[in-house]
Amino acid sequence: MGSEHHPLGEEFPEFRQKIHYLKQSDAHFRGLCDRYEEIDKQIARSVGRIDLHSEAGEEKLRKERLALKDEILLLLKRPA
Repeated sequence: MGSEHHPLGEEFPEFRQKIHYLKQSDAHFRGLCDRYEEIDKQIARSVGRIDLHSEAGEEKLRKERLALKDEILLLLKRPA
C-alpha cells in the first residue's frame, strides 16, 4: 500500500495560499488543521506499523480525518 500521509497542501493545491492565510488569521481554522494533521500522522504511523491500532481504531481515525477534511474544504470555499 502507498503512503497514507495526506497533507492539506497536497489535498487542496489550489488553496495553498488560502490555507496559509487562514492558519495565520483564523484560530478555528488553525485548530481544524492542527487536528487534521495530527490524525493524518497517526494514520501514517499506523499504516507504517510504527504505532499499532486495531482495524476499527484505524477506521475511526480515517473517518475523523475525512470529516475534518470536508469541514476544512467548506471553509476554504467560503468567500473571503
